[in-house]
Amino acid sequence: MADLWAARLDRPLTAAETACLAALLPSERRQRLERTAPDKRREPLCAYGLLRLALRKRWGLTALPAIALGPLGKPAFPERPDICFSISHTDGAVLVGLSDQPVGVDIQVHRLVGAGLLRRFGAETVDVFFQSWVRREARAKRTGAPVELRGESPLAPEEEYWPLDTFPGFFAGVSAARGEAPLLRTLDLETLLRMIG
Repeated sequence: MADLWAARLDRPLTAAETACLAALLPSERRQRLERTAPDKRREPLCAYGLLRLALRKRWGLTALPAIALGPLGKPAFPERPDICFSISHTDGAVLVGLSDQPVGVDIQVHRLVGAGLLRRFGAETVDVFFQSWVRREARAKRTGAPVELRGESPLAPEEEYWPLDTFPGFFAGVSAARGEAPLLRTLDLETLLRMIG
């Protein structure tokens, strides 16, 4: 069964919080983040902090294992092939999925979408567009394949997709192995920071 964790980020991080979260990252992730604009660091920092918290709660790990990209670009823990994960972040929220089988998650904030993009995806409304986009993105993250832009293939026999109710104004979903519906835990930023401690 997939464990899902979502956090709503309703304020900027302080310099001390940013430094604390950055110190928890494996060195390759920290170096990658340093190349990101300072105003774009909150979401990835909180996503990796949430991943670390979820790993501690489910597997008792006290540090993030080294992360490497597979042949299709899907991140994995080479030293822990028994743990599959997926992270997603958007302006104001992060989502993490953990499982012992491939998992993919996506979260998107509701925002304006042009009429041309709606037509391209055959979506009558912005809500329908985001529901479709989140489903496509989560499914692609599960396998590491590119996002399907020309239409969606049917679910694989072993695959199931669940839309998630995370926070008002956000669309989210998870693609995971068939079985029980995943367990979703939602946190606010203060609780996340306290639990990461």
